[in-house]
Amino acid sequence: MIKINKSILQKAIIGTFFSAFTIGVLTILTYKTEFGLFLLASFGSSMVLLYGYPESPFAQPKNVFFGHLLTAVVGLFFLYFIPLPIYITIPLAVGFGVGLMILFNVTHPPAGGNPIIVIIGSVSFDYLFSPVMTGSIIIIANAIIINRFILKKSYPTIK
Repeated sequence: MIKINKSILQKAIIGTFFSAFTIGVLTILTYKTEFGLFLLASFGSSMVLLYGYPESPFAQPKNVFFGHLLTAVVGLFFLYFIPLPIYITIPLAVGFGVGLMILFNVTHPPAGGNPIIVIIGSVSFDYLFSPVMTGSIIIIANAIIINRFILKKSYPTIK
């Protein structure tokens, strides 16, 4: 018989519910309104940090917002200004994105996938506003409201 740690079970249930809720908000905004695109695949993995490990430095609002924005900008730069085959462009863009997140102290691991999404999707510069910035703001706002006011956690973590 498998013994399940009660605190891990509670964290899993919280992560499940609030991740589905937050991604649900973005999905409704994307598919049921005329406001635009709010979903970014890497937001799914952001949920792991925001609701499973909100105390992590990688889950802090600055890291979430600027990590996603920076790596999307890098993806767009490589997509539009570096005329190399895609099998070279994607790894270089991911590498530069990761390096710049570390350099600027805005590391958010899920954002490491953004250059891949941007390049494969051949997105326009509008992608930075919607879904990257608007979606990031919505997931950060949800995380603050849910973690601080519903779950009574200290989020964002103040250092």
